[in-house]
Amino acid sequence: MLLSEVTTMRVGGPAGSVVRPVSEGELVAAVRQAWASGEEWLVLGGGSNVVVSDAGIDGTVILVSNRGIEVLSADATSVRLRVQAGEPWDALVAHAVDQGWAGIEALSGIPGSSGAGPIQNIGAYGQELSSVLVAVDFLDYLSGELSRLPAVELGLGYRTSALKRGREGVVVAIELELAVSGESVVAFPQLAEALGVELGTRVPIALVRSSVLPLRAAKGMLLDPSDPNSVSCGSFFTNPVVGENFARGLPPDALRWPVEPEPEDVAVPLGSALPARPESDDRVKLSAAWLIEHSGIGRGFSLPGSRAAISSKHTLAIINRGGATAEEVAELARYIEAMVLSRFGVHLVPEPVAVGLQI
Repeated sequence: MLLSEVTTMRVGGPAGSVVRPVSEGELVAAVRQAWASGEEWLVLGGGSNVVVSDAGIDGTVILVSNRGIEVLSADATSVRLRVQAGEPWDALVAHAVDQGWAGIEALSGIPGSSGAGPIQNIGAYGQELSSVLVAVDFLDYLSGELSRLPAVELGLGYRTSALKRGREGVVVAIELELAVSGESVVAFPQLAEALGVELGTRVPIALVRSSVLPLRAAKGMLLDPSDPNSVSCGSFFTNPVVGENFARGLPPDALRWPVEPEPEDVAVPLGSALPARPESDDRVKLSAAWLIEHSGIGRGFSLPGSRAAISSKHTLAIINRGGATAEEVAELARYIEAMVLSRFGVHLVPEPVAVGLQI
C-alpha cells in the first residue's frame, strides 16, 4: 500500500506492512509487536498532519481505527469523556454539540483522529484542546507500559506538546471534561464577525459549529473531495511568536496579537510573599499568512515545474495539485521559509510532522 492513499496531502511511498487494529487491545498489541521487531514503525490516525517521504516506510504502519466515546461521569455542570484514539475528531465535536456539551465546538471541521489532537494541542477560533483535556492513556515506547498521563505532564503549548517534542509512544485514548451548558463564549474576532456579535458574547454551541464549518471551507480547510484546495495538511506553518521589541521593527500593518505570558512555577515557604517577576520582553504572535503574502508569495504560487502549490484560498496551506511528490511539497515549504526569513528575519516552523524528509 502507498501511504499517499491514507494521508490528506496524498504523498508518501510504500509501507512494508499495514496493520488496522479496531480495538484498544488490538492497538496496544500491534504497537508492542512493531516495537519488538526492531523495524521502522509509524502510527497514523487520519493522516492529516503528516508529510511522508516518497521512499515510504520500510516497516510497519499502524492505522489507528479504534473508535468509541464513553461517559465517565456527569453532573449538572460538566461531563467527563474517555474517547478512543481512532475516533474521528469532527465526529466527536458533532456528538458533543448534539449533546449540549461545550468546550470544543470552535474546533469543528479539524480533520484527523482524536488521539492525534493532544500531540500538537489542536486549536482554532479561540479554543484549544488544552482547555478541556484532562489526561491521555499513553503507551510509552521506552517502558512499553500503558499508563494515564495527566494533561499537566504533557507540556501543552501553542501547537506543541512533549509528545511532539520527542516523547515517543502512542496515545491510546484521551479524557476530556466539557461543560454542560449548551453555550459558548465567542473568543475570536473572525468568528465574532461571522456571527455578527461582539467578542465575549455567549451564543449556542450549535451556532458556533454551523459558523465555523463554512469559515474553514472558505479557506479550503475542510476535507472536501470536490475542493482541490483541501488536498493538504491544513495550515502548514504555525504563527510565530516573537518579542514585542522585535515586532516593533516589522511594518506597522503586520498583523500581530499580544500573547499572555505563561507564569512559571514558584515554590515559597508558607506565609512568605511571592517574589516579584523579573521584567521581560512581552511576547507577540504574528500572522504567518501575512508574512508569507508580504514576502512575495501569493495564493496559487508554485515553483517552476512543481505540482505542489500554495492554496488559491489561503496562503497558509500547501496543496497537492495532483501527482505532487513529498519532496516537491518539502521544497516549496523550504522556499517559503527562506523568503520569510530573508524578508522579515522570522523563522517559520512547519506544523505537520515530516517522516523521512527534511522540511
